Amino acid sequence: MTSSTDLAALLCSRLCHDMLSPVGALNNGLELLADERDPAMRENVMELLEQSARTSADKLKFFRLAFGAAGGFGDMVDSHEPKALIDALAAANKRLEVNWALSDARLPKPAVKVLLNFAQIAMDALIRGGTLDIGAEMRTDGDHGNTEIVVRAVGPKIAFDETIGKALDGTLAPGELSSRTAAAHMIALLAEDSGGGLQYRLTPDSLVLGAVLPAPEGLIG
Repeated sequence: MTSSTDLAALLCSRLCHDMLSPVGALNNGLELLADERDPAMRENVMELLEQSARTSADKLKFFRLAFGAAGGFGDMVDSHEPKALIDALAAANKRLEVNWALSDARLPKPAVKVLLNFAQIAMDALIRGGTLDIGAEMRTDGDHGNTEIVVRAVGPKIAFDETIGKALDGTLAPGELSSRTAAAHMIALLAEDSGGGLQYRLTPDSLVLGAVLPAPEGLIG
C-alpha cells in the first residue's frame, strides 16, 4: 500500500523532472547574457529567456491545478481554466492540434484534475504529433449527476507505457509506482474515492482515456 507521503514525493519528482528543461534554459540564457556583447546575439538570448520563462510559468500553473490543492479555486472551476492551461502547453508542439468539446461553463474540481492529467498523458503519447480531442459534460438526473470526460489522442505513433494503463485501471503493482505513473495513480484514487471510474483503450494509432465521476453533493442543480 502506497502512503500519501510516498505519492506526494513521486508527484514532486514528476514536477521537478518536467520543470528541469525550461528552468535549465533560463539559467543557460542568463549565463550567455552575462558574457555576450553582440547586440543581435543578446536579442536572441532575450527571446530564449522570454520563451523559457513563459514555459516555466505555464507548467507551474498546470501542475498547481493538476496535482495540487489549488486553493484559489472553489469546488467548481471555470472551464476556461483547464482549456487555457492545456492550450498553453500544447502550443509548444507545432505538430499537435487540440480540439475542444466542453458543454458546461464550470466543472467540479476533481473532474478538472482528471481532465488535466488525461491531457498530459495523451500529449506525452503523441511523440510524433497528432490530434488531441478533449470533451467533458455534466449530466444530471434529479438529485444525482456525474461528469463524463473523454480525451482521445490520434497520431502516427502512440507511445503509451503499459504501467500507466495499470495505474489507471487499478492493477498497478506496488513496485511499479514511480514518478512516471504517480499522476495516473493519483487520479485513479480520486475516481475511486468519489465512486467513479477510469478506463482506457489503446490501438497502434490512438489512445482513448475516459472517466465518469459522480458530482460532489451540493453541486447538482
